[in-house]
Amino acid sequence: MSSIIGLEQALPYLRLYKQQIFVIKLGGGILSDEDGLDQVVTQVALLHQLNIRIVLVHGGGPQATSMAERLGIPVKLVDGRRVTDLETLEIAKMVFNGKLNTEVLAKLNALQVPGVGLSGIDSRSIRAVRRPVQKIKDEESNTEKIVDFGYVGDIQEVEPSLLIHLLGGSYVPVISTLADGGDNKVLNVNADTVAAELAIALGATKLLLLTPVAGVFENPEDTETLISQMNLSRLEEIRNSSAQGGMRVKLDACRSALEGGVPRAHIINGLEPDSLLAEIFTNEGSGTLIEES
Repeated sequence: MSSIIGLEQALPYLRLYKQQIFVIKLGGGILSDEDGLDQVVTQVALLHQLNIRIVLVHGGGPQATSMAERLGIPVKLVDGRRVTDLETLEIAKMVFNGKLNTEVLAKLNALQVPGVGLSGIDSRSIRAVRRPVQKIKDEESNTEKIVDFGYVGDIQEVEPSLLIHLLGGSYVPVISTLADGGDNKVLNVNADTVAAELAIALGATKLLLLTPVAGVFENPEDTETLISQMNLSRLEEIRNSSAQGGMRVKLDACRSALEGGVPRAHIINGLEPDSLLAEIFTNEGSGTLIEES
């Protein structure tokens, strides 16, 4: 175990979390950093050896954006969420379920961790409906605008039986966020949302969102204002005041997970060495812990 974590301090957590399910979401910023991803996967391998059952969910927004730019396809984000037309959907299929999923699996294999690559389409594990046209508030102009998110899905149902079967065999599912939209349709679903819904369906003990930032800040412009712990009431305050774009989506995912029965949600900097282990096995943690009350 990492030298920053004493065995005596970690032991109660080791007993508590044995055979429990953790859903860990790897953001695109983690996947973009080779060294950062290596150290995250190393920590995941240790958790696996400690008999904690891990489900990895990965996004890939920056990589999809980069590929779209290379192909000359415009990218549009609204309130931190991607608008997905047919061309963008094809890119998502290539990047999420192909390149990124395979790269994470290769790193797990190198550490003798039996990873299995999946998407929400496998066994119709994640079923979604196409998001309807919506009115979205434009924060800059303080006006509402009509947005068609295209082939973006809102989760309708999660069927966890395949994942439960894999976890029972000591496999680590690695899930990209494409969903079954019915009638031969594939839909793109936000990775934070997928991770939260999977955590609920699997009865997970923890939802951990790994990002390139240290957690939730009182003032996003001031790194000294990190909030180490908060409840749902405080989450709502931050979400409606200082949180912006992608962080709002993460807070919404944490809220959904907690309201769905997941005891604890965490937002941490996955690029910081040993941050995942510190968050799980120390009282101080490393990022922001969110509990219901």
